[in-house]
Amino acid sequence: MLVNFDDHVADSVLTNCLFINGRLLDPLVPELQGGVQVLVQDGVVSEVSEGKIDAPNATVVDLHGKTIMPGLIDLHVHVMASQLNLSAQVHQPNVFVTLRAIPILRGMLRRGFTTVRDAGGAGLPLKQAVESGLTQGPRLFVSGRALSQTGGHGDMNPQSDFTQLQCACCVRVGAISRVVDGVDALRRAVREEFQMGADQIKIMASGGVASPTDPVGAFGYSEDEIRAVTEEARGRGTYVMAHAYTPAAIERAVRCGVRTIEHANLCDASAAAVMAAHQAIAVPTLVTYEALATEGARYGLPPESVAKISEVRDAGLHALETLRRAGVKIGFGTDLLGESHRLQSEEFRIRAQVLSIPEILASATTTAAEVLGQQGKLGRLQAGAIADLLIVDGNPFTDLACLAGQGERIAIVMKAGRVEFGDLSKL
Repeated sequence: MLVNFDDHVADSVLTNCLFINGRLLDPLVPELQGGVQVLVQDGVVSEVSEGKIDAPNATVVDLHGKTIMPGLIDLHVHVMASQLNLSAQVHQPNVFVTLRAIPILRGMLRRGFTTVRDAGGAGLPLKQAVESGLTQGPRLFVSGRALSQTGGHGDMNPQSDFTQLQCACCVRVGAISRVVDGVDALRRAVREEFQMGADQIKIMASGGVASPTDPVGAFGYSEDEIRAVTEEARGRGTYVMAHAYTPAAIERAVRCGVRTIEHANLCDASAAAVMAAHQAIAVPTLVTYEALATEGARYGLPPESVAKISEVRDAGLHALETLRRAGVKIGFGTDLLGESHRLQSEEFRIRAQVLSIPEILASATTTAAEVLGQQGKLGRLQAGAIADLLIVDGNPFTDLACLAGQGERIAIVMKAGRVEFGDLSKL
C-alpha cells in the first residue's frame, strides 16, 4: 500500500498493538527474520518473538510479509536551514525561518527518519514543539548554534575591509552558528548553549564549503580552545561534534577530545588510525556535495562556495573506504540545506558504492543510537525500546530503493507508539 504525504493519523497512540506475520529487520542480523511478532504497549516495544505472543487485549495488525524495522536516525541535519545561502537566511524574520522549518521536519519523518541530530541551528523551543505535538517531526537532539572562530566556517560575514559585530546573530533564529574566540569566551558560550537546552556541542574544526572566507584546509580553533569546549561538554555528561575535512584538522580535534567527526571527506589512513585509537565516530555526509554541485548555484549558493565543492566532493567515497578499513565506526548523516532536503535518502544509494547494505543500515540505526547514547532505546526493535518503527514494502537488505524517495514504499511510520503516517487498518 502506498500512502500519501498527508496521511498523518492524529492522536493515534496505540497502547496495545500486536504486529504479526512480519519480517523483522534487526541491524545486528544480516537478513530478515520471518514470522516475527512485535508487541507495542504504551509507546514501548514490550516483546519481540519468533513464536506466538500471548496478548489477548492487543489490536492485531497483520503485516502480510512486509518488513518491520526500527525508525531511521540521521546524525547530521540542519532543520532550520531552509535556504542554501545561509548568509542571507540570517537576515530573514524569526517567524518566517521557524515556519519554513515545519515542512522540513515533516518531510524527514515521512521518509522514515524518526530521530535526527541537528548539527547547528535548532534549539530547545523547536524540540519542545515536536515533543508537545505542536508540530510534526522526528525526535530532535539539538546542538543549539555551532561555534566558529572569526573567519571560520560559521562566520558568514563577506570578505571586506571591516568585520561586522556578531552579537545580533546570536539571537537570530536563522543563525546556524555563532562566532566566539578565546578559551574563556568559548567556555561561556558552551555554558550558554547548554543553558538554552543543547544536547551536545558543535564546533567548526576546519574550513568549509558554505562559508565565504575560510579555505577548506584552514584550522578552526586552537588546541587550547578545542580542549576547553570538550572539557565543558564532559562536565555536562555529553560530547562535542566537530566539522572537519583534512587529516590534520581531524587528528587534532580527536586528540583534543572531540567524539564525532562530521564529513571527514579528506581523511587519510593516518587520521583514520587516530580516530580508531580514540574510538571517535565518523559521520560522513556525501549527499550534500552531490546536491551542492548539481543545484547549489541554482538555489542561491554563493560563487565562492560553489568553487570549493570539488575539493571535497570527489574525495568523499575514498575517505569512506579509508575509515572502513581502519575500523572506525561510521554513522549516517546528510547535512542538506534548503530545497535539497528532499534528497535525504539518496545518502543510502551513494554509500552503497563502498559499504555493504548491512553496514549502511547499521550506520542509520545501531551506530547512530550509540552516538546519541540511546542504545537499547533506539536503533533496534527489542524489549524496552521506544516504539519507533517502519513498515516497509520490500527488503532493504536486498533493495535499498524501498527506503528511497519521500517514503513512497514506507507504508507506516510510527514514533513512540504513535502512527505518524499511514493507516494500520489498510495494510
